[in-house]
Amino acid sequence: MQTRRDILAAGLREAGFKVYDTAGTYFITTDIRPLGAVLSEKGDGFAFCRSLPQRAGVVAIPNAVFYDHREAGAPFVRFAFCKRAEVLKEAAERLRQLSA
Repeated sequence: MQTRRDILAAGLREAGFKVYDTAGTYFITTDIRPLGAVLSEKGDGFAFCRSLPQRAGVVAIPNAVFYDHREAGAPFVRFAFCKRAEVLKEAAERLRQLSA
């Protein structure tokens, strides 16, 4: 799983996300604000995650669902890396093209 995590983390960084390192989960948390107001839906993780499947064919989870004060988690989304390496590479490329 570490290899898969590293593949996705590198791809997300290349796409412009701020990536938070993880050691004990199947998810990578990212900050969408570095993508800019247009791509990150002005830091709204819910809007970003709702539009992502149509825009890039990739799914993410808004971290705000785990916060008591949702606005505190608004700019953070997470991606699962418990997928085949080829799938992770393809997702990273789609996200990179989105931000290009």
